[in-house]
Order: sequence, then structure tokens, then C-alpha cells
Amino acid sequence: MFYHDDELQFEVEVEDPNPRFAKMLQQAIGGAEGEMRVALQYMFQAFAVPAEKQEIRQFLMETATEELGHIEMLATAVSKNLEGASDEAREAAREDAVIDEMMRSGQPRQALSAGLHAMPVDSNGAPFTGNYVIASGNLAADMYANVMAESTGRLLATRLYEFTDDPGMKDMLEYLIARDTMHQNQWHAALEALGEHRPVPNSFDQSKENQEYNYTFMSTAREEREDPQQPWTQGEAPDGKGDFSYSPRQPGGGNPDLDEMIDEMHNEVK
Repeated sequence: MFYHDDELQFEVEVEDPNPRFAKMLQQAIGGAEGEMRVALQYMFQAFAVPAEKQEIRQFLMETATEELGHIEMLATAVSKNLEGASDEAREAAREDAVIDEMMRSGQPRQALSAGLHAMPVDSNGAPFTGNYVIASGNLAADMYANVMAESTGRLLATRLYEFTDDPGMKDMLEYLIARDTMHQNQWHAALEALGEHRPVPNSFDQSKENQEYNYTFMSTAREEREDPQQPWTQGEAPDGKGDFSYSPRQPGGGNPDLDEMIDEMHNEVK
């Protein structure tokens, strides 16, 4: 169950409304690196946590709920950048050919479909998709996915920070960047708390793997190359269960044998 408070999680002020920046902020809402992604990702991961790990479920769900608050902040920022823009600001954008093209081919739907408000889309206007969400049911795998999600989200926020001179927008982004720092670290801490979890899943009997290739870096170069002697071709593997080695070639499996046809597929030319 969720409860909503009308107060924003963090103050959102726009001193110099900018429709162009509103479009860019859409990526932080509905893009592959956006807040809709992480909110749903952490939520669906929490749904899969078994009852005996209630503290992990709560950990995930509280972070998911925080991310919902970030969506509300960003949606407010989009609206303030669109609704408060002066006619002069809109006309000034037309003076630059590149910006003019962005304005004309950007997101007219923010006006036509949303009345100058945020939408569940990315900066190109593509609708948010659940394909961005990773919730595998394996806690270790999900924690790695969460580190990646927060890393790319923080990268996006820092890029947005460089694209604005508005003090209010910088304040908001400084807060979001700080929270991404915390979330990256908390997922790393959760991975450490899980103990030995590599390779994921660690519940599979590794003796069933092909022991000749489970720690071998195989080159795919056409011409054979010497071992580059890098950390991934020699020395102990991070899981402590094997030593890296190097092969200049693939094992090879011969030509595919696809002579037999399934008549119902109508692949054969008569």
C-alpha cells in the first residue's frame, strides 16, 4: 500500500524557464536511465523477495518509493520549465538553427497531449517501456543491475547539470546526483552482505560446467594474437574459484548441420 503526501521530496524551483531543458528532463523521467525505470525495477525486485528476507524486501521497496518521489520532482520541473517560459524565450530559441530544429521536431506532444506538462516518455518522445526493468528473482543479479541503473542514472543527471545554468535546476540535480551516489553505494553494500555469490547464480553446481572454458578468455580476432597479459587473461578470478587463462582461438564446432527440413515451415525451394 502506498500513501502520498502533497509536499515534494525536495524543493523544485525554476528561475529561468526553458522549454528545451524541459525536453531534456524527460529522459530522466521516462528514459532508459530514468526514474520510472528504477522505481519499477526496485519494486518488482521487492515483490520477488521471499518472506524470510523481509529486511531486503523493505530495503528495496523504500528505495522504489523514494524514486517515485523523484519522478514527481522531475515532472514538476518539466511543468515549470514549460509553463513559465516567456514568449521571448520561445522566440530566442528560433535564432539558432540547431535549436530551432530541436523545437520543431522535438516534443510537440508536451503541448498537444499534455498541456505543457511532463509525460511518461523519454527525451525523444518514445513511451516508457517495461523492457528497461530488470527483476530476475536472483538478489545478486538484481543488485548488479541496480548498480548499473544508478550509475547510468547518475551519469545522466550530471550531464543534465552541465546543460543548465538555472540555479533552481542545479539545486534539484545536485540533490538527485547525491541520492544516486547513496544508491550506488547501498547496492554495493548489499552485494557484500550477500557474501559469496559469484558466479551468479552460485546455486548451480560448477562441476557441471565445461571446466576447460569456464575461466578462459577466448580471442575472436581473425589472426591469432599473443596473450595481452591483462587482469582478465591471467591470475586468480574475482570469485576465487579459478585462474584466468588465454586462448588465441575459439574451440570450433564445424559447419552447422541443417540438412533436415520441417515440411510445415515451407523453407525448401521445390
